[in-house]
Amino acid sequence: MIRTPVNIIARSGYRASAPHRRSVNTLKDAVMALRQPAWHPPPRQIDQPVLKIFNSLTKTKTEFIPIDGSHVKWYNCGPTVYDASHMGHARNYVTQDILRRIMSDYFGYDVHFVMNVTDIDDKIIVRARQNHLFSQFRNSATALSADLLSQVNEAWGSYVRENVSKGLPDEEKPSRGDEEVRWPQITGLARDQSRKLECLKRDEKFDMHFTAADRTLAAIEAARHALSANQSSGDTALRLIDESRDILASALDKKLQDTVTDQSVFRSLAAHWEGLFFKDMERLRVRYPDTVTRVTEYVPEVVEFVQGIIKNGYGYEFESSVYFDTGAFDSSDRHDYAKLEPWSKGNRELLAEGEGVLSSTSGRRSASDFALWKASKPGEPSWPSPWGPGRPGWHIECSVMASAILGDRLDIHSGGIDLAFPHHDNEMAQSEAYHECGAWVNYFIHTGHLHIEGLKMSKSLKNFITIDEILQRFTARQLRLAFLTQLWNAKIDFSESMMTGEVKSLEVTFNNFFTNVRAIISQARAHEDQSDGEHHYNDAEQELMKSLHDSKTAFRVALCDSFNTPEALKVIRDLVSRINIYINSSGRKANVSVVEQSATWIGDMLRMFGLGEGQASEIGWGQEDEGAGGVNREETLMPYLRILSSFRDGVRQLAIAKNDDALKEILKLCDKLRDDDLVSLGVALDDQEDGKALVKLVSPAELIKAREEKRLKLDAQAAKKAAAAEEVRQKRLAKMEKGRVPPEEMFRPPNVPEGAYIRWDECGFPTATGSGEELSKNQQKRARKEWDAQKKLHEEFLAWKKEQESVAGSS
Repeated sequence: MIRTPVNIIARSGYRASAPHRRSVNTLKDAVMALRQPAWHPPPRQIDQPVLKIFNSLTKTKTEFIPIDGSHVKWYNCGPTVYDASHMGHARNYVTQDILRRIMSDYFGYDVHFVMNVTDIDDKIIVRARQNHLFSQFRNSATALSADLLSQVNEAWGSYVRENVSKGLPDEEKPSRGDEEVRWPQITGLARDQSRKLECLKRDEKFDMHFTAADRTLAAIEAARHALSANQSSGDTALRLIDESRDILASALDKKLQDTVTDQSVFRSLAAHWEGLFFKDMERLRVRYPDTVTRVTEYVPEVVEFVQGIIKNGYGYEFESSVYFDTGAFDSSDRHDYAKLEPWSKGNRELLAEGEGVLSSTSGRRSASDFALWKASKPGEPSWPSPWGPGRPGWHIECSVMASAILGDRLDIHSGGIDLAFPHHDNEMAQSEAYHECGAWVNYFIHTGHLHIEGLKMSKSLKNFITIDEILQRFTARQLRLAFLTQLWNAKIDFSESMMTGEVKSLEVTFNNFFTNVRAIISQARAHEDQSDGEHHYNDAEQELMKSLHDSKTAFRVALCDSFNTPEALKVIRDLVSRINIYINSSGRKANVSVVEQSATWIGDMLRMFGLGEGQASEIGWGQEDEGAGGVNREETLMPYLRILSSFRDGVRQLAIAKNDDALKEILKLCDKLRDDDLVSLGVALDDQEDGKALVKLVSPAELIKAREEKRLKLDAQAAKKAAAAEEVRQKRLAKMEKGRVPPEEMFRPPNVPEGAYIRWDECGFPTATGSGEELSKNQQKRARKEWDAQKKLHEEFLAWKKEQESVAGSS
């Protein structure tokens, strides 16, 4: 039976008295009297901010609305793996990782993050063929010969005409057979900064081409000398080949590309660089994708997808290749081509880059049309298809794999801004043509360009930095901090001053903050059973808690504003500053619980950004050298216990000896413990006003560095003091040396020139000059003054001499 007020009254045997019956006349009235009063929901004071993302499809910040509740289908364009990953990759993939973490770890979305690996592409094909052919050529070289030298020289000439000449003015371009004769003039031009700039305007790779050609020519000349000296060993041949690698590889590929028939040549190159790419991502703390796709694993699906596009009227075949008909697609009422960058439709340079170096433009109905399926030529990998042996076009792979994993509608598609056109525009066109839908992607997000010291990163500009190189100079945390301080979709200028200035300052601020907070918490917990009778929750604590809650709100507002991480970091930094002020003003009366709550939230948010290292359970963001796993108590504790035992022994011996200076020596032991013994263990003791040291755990390297800096400063002060003392001593020695002469002798030779005076009194005071004339009054007065001064100085000398003799005798 359902328990209602009526049931309860009936079962309780309730009987209203006569007076009560007059006020509550019916059972219904009694029931109403036992009901809860009406409840009204509180009015909302502040609306929760909603997440808005800068959407490349609108070029505005638009509210994020997932298709399926909290489930987010996200596809990210991955790398084309044919070379070492570089700072451009770091900018893109670390930034995407930050956004992914914000979406899943902060906003709580259920993100399915898919990323492709392009493991077959024109760049991969060319690089793999060149590496393979060069390796074969190198292995076949057993000795330096005129024929080998001729082959290298011919390749060099072709390279100069076809590559170096791109940057030369017409009158400087060499003709066939004239390359070496013209090389001195070309060298002079390349080393003249103003003329070189003009060359770079014609071809931005001019410097790279010139450097390769110059290096090869030097190797050719060295090989000529070796041959003329009958030096033809295999090592001599290999030096020539290795120094000419860039030029030889290109020449061999042009000549022998048709001979490469083993498809594993292409796959092995891609697999090698893919493995190194993911190792680099792991070092950068980038989370592995939920799903990784490779185009070579989806070729049957590519063929089916292309067939679907043709069936829907948006594709056509020409000489075993299949092209997308942008005209037919754009003229359809349901579709629009180039949604991201409609102004780039006719940009032939971008269109050509999107098709690759091995593609042909013949047979296309429009310059905007692009390859869905490429007929393979000899020396290229191929797969069977209805149109003949071929391989997927570049753009089609993302459409196929994203659709295969995530379906016909994506919430988010991401990648670098350089991919917006034509790659991403072509992706959308293909996918919408296949699915016959109006919108395949709801939100397109593009990370901004990366420049190095104000310039676009390029091997030709010699500012190309690999991830391995940058991680030798900066940590993964510092790189991530650098990207967090910039808007994800803005151009970032990566510079040395940025890393050693703002980024380093930010890292030091957080490190110092967490070190102090952990020390304060540890100190409080060591005495947590001792209450001083005060609650320590006064105005200052209430204000700090309000700052914490306000910061949480401001932090959320910043991230809802299209992942504004610079503003979010500012919120955290400002809260750190307020906590530091509170700690410094409160001293030992600080409410540790309030501080701990604030520091915990700050650490959690920094870890959410991917800045965390080491154990996640502690306050802060951890240290890079912290490791997980079991702890060996002996290895961990013994260094500290030995120091403690040694300190105890020293204090005990001093106490037993009962020397007069025992207290002074004990203080010396205390200083040694603080400044030497504990430093190597990463323990810092900060003396406080109440006589109790604040214990901190700090990196040993930081403490040793601080100690050395302090020692150098003290040494410099001591040296300065010693120099000043030496200067005083030298002045005194000079003064004493002057006082060595008795006043009775000061006016007699050799202390004065021979013949200066001819008569003296009993005190050695002169009475007549060398000419027999008596001294004038002024001469007497001046001489008397000098005599009196010398007398005083001589007395000081005698006293000093006696003191020196006494010291020497006692030693």
